[in-house]
Amino acid sequence: MKAGNNTHNRKGDKMETQLAVFKGRKIRKTIYNNEWWFVIEDVVLALIDSTDPKQYIQRMKQRDPELAKGWVQIVHTLLVDTSGGSQRMICADTEGIFRIIQSIPSSKAEPFKRWLAKVGYERVQEIEDPELGTKRTRALYKAKGYSDDWIEKRMRGIAIREELTGEWKKREVKEKREYEILTAEIAKAAFGITPDKHKRLKGLKRENLRDHMTDLELIFSMLGEAATTEITRVDDTKGFHESKHSARKGGEVAGKAREDLERKTGRRVVTHENYLSEPESRKKLERKK
Repeated sequence: MKAGNNTHNRKGDKMETQLAVFKGRKIRKTIYNNEWWFVIEDVVLALIDSTDPKQYIQRMKQRDPELAKGWVQIVHTLLVDTSGGSQRMICADTEGIFRIIQSIPSSKAEPFKRWLAKVGYERVQEIEDPELGTKRTRALYKAKGYSDDWIEKRMRGIAIREELTGEWKKREVKEKREYEILTAEIAKAAFGITPDKHKRLKGLKRENLRDHMTDLELIFSMLGEAATTEITRVDDTKGFHESKHSARKGGEVAGKAREDLERKTGRRVVTHENYLSEPESRKKLERKK
């Protein structure tokens, strides 16, 4: 087991949080020391019939004195993306989660162990061959009902985003809050609204905004970020404040193109459309009818 507590997780300086799904239950996981660490509350909720995981965890530790005694050795307090922003949450790695679920009498425990072992192994594979992570992301979108065309745009957008954040990192932009501010500058100039307002328009809460964008919204997001990358390089931008100016200019490139399209079509690019209740591929077919 790994000792220690009250730590934070960074990949370089970059926090990486993702969602995994076990039998319809979302479980947040984050990278720490090149391993997946899972939010313990999410794991407990996936295994029990209760809406109060904190109370259940306390009762579980009372029932299992050995678990309570070794608790600080198997958990870390890590930064995790939530609907309210980044928050510190109690997490454990694969080994720690195995120990915790030993104290949970649930018929789901054995399937969960197999699922957990697979997820942990996949992370090791992805470190050795990053292309596998891309393939799994594509497969996940496909399983959720997204069309091949949409997936191609989404994956291209991820690559463009990574190129931009890599450029920011080289130019001494400190993550995570500064990245959020720069991203908001691009989006505001590109779409005329902030990412938060864009999410509210679509009725989103914890969901990833870009996973609910239409084809055009994805395209203009890519244009804004690709333009920002190019302007950052040409202007040889340094630090956060200069990067903010470049971000605004890059977003304006996409914003002007969006406004031109809206004038010529009479239709707004930014839409309330989302994929919360219906697969993207089915909605696309309905739009064609």
